[in-house]
Amino acid sequence: MAPLWPYVTPGIPDHLFEQLPGIPISKREVRLLMVGALRLKPDAQLWDLGAGTGTLVVEAALLCPQGQVVAVERDPEVANLIRLNCDRFQLSNVQVVEGMAPDCLDTLPPHPDCVMIEGGKSMREVVEAAWHHLPSGGRLVVTTGTLETLYGIAETFAQLCVRNVEIVQPAINRLETRGHQQVFKAIDPVFLLSGEKLD
Repeated sequence: MAPLWPYVTPGIPDHLFEQLPGIPISKREVRLLMVGALRLKPDAQLWDLGAGTGTLVVEAALLCPQGQVVAVERDPEVANLIRLNCDRFQLSNVQVVEGMAPDCLDTLPPHPDCVMIEGGKSMREVVEAAWHHLPSGGRLVVTTGTLETLYGIAETFAQLCVRNVEIVQPAINRLETRGHQQVFKAIDPVFLLSGEKLD
């Protein structure tokens, strides 16, 4: 168990992660929904495509101590930030791959139980390519912040015959202190799509 987060539950506060200016992170409340959608087992093999700063990578790796998390990130500086965050939480079950999906998928450890796709360009192409690497019973979870991408992913899910599809668009507000007042600040909305591959 990582001393920085000595709990078995997910939901690590955002400030415990190393961050870079201008690089957004998946907020804690959204990560909780993402982790729930993945339905991870202790020995799960997870690909996180477009892993960003690695916040979900850390949460998932802590929940899968006998498993492996592969974090794919195209930006070398951001990929190094994932490594730094994994070191902060003393994780040894994460492999960071500098590359761009879908081009690098054939080089990853095969047969992931779960694939997480976090935003990015060419989403439909990445979803289709990742789907073909999932074994029967595998789960696919995709996030996007735009309505246009939501439509494209939903169409792709239908074409691929993704089963048990769920689509969630949470509205989350956080209490913050501004001067002498407390106000609720909205977290940027995100669409969360998930489903299973059942052959």
